[in-house]
Amino acid sequence: MIVIAPTDEPEVCYALRHRVFVEEQGYTAEGEVDDLDPHSHHLLALDGETPVATARIYLDGPTARIGRVCVLRSHRGQGLGADLITAAVQLAGAHPGISRAVLGAQAHATGFYGKLGFTAFGAPYDDEGEPHQMMERPL
Repeated sequence: MIVIAPTDEPEVCYALRHRVFVEEQGYTAEGEVDDLDPHSHHLLALDGETPVATARIYLDGPTARIGRVCVLRSHRGQGLGADLITAAVQLAGAHPGISRAVLGAQAHATGFYGKLGFTAFGAPYDDEGEPHQMMERPL
C-alpha cells in the first residue's frame, strides 16, 4: 500500500528528484535543489518502506507553488501522480489565505494536470531544453 504524507526528511525527496530529473530525464544537478527547498513543504510517497514519489509545495502569499513532482518509473501509470497532486492541493488548501495553486508543467503533461483542474496561463517557456507551461487552479 502506498502512503503519501508530509516529510521532515527532504534529503529522501532530493534523492528521488535526482534519480528522475537528473539521471533519467537529463536535467542538470546544479539547479535541482534550490533556495526554495528549505522553505517548502515536501510530500513523500512510500510503497512500504520504499520512497517512490515526491512533490514540494512553496507557499508564496496567496499562492501555493507546486513543483519538483516526480514518480519513479516503476510506479508510473498507476494513478500515483494524480494522488500526489491531490495531496499537494489539499496540503496547500489547509493553509489560511492560500487561494490558488500554480505549477510549471512539462508540455507533454498539460493534459494530465488539466484533468486535475489546472488551466494553462501565460506563454510556454523552455526549461533546460524541455518545453513547459504554467498552469493554475483555484483552491
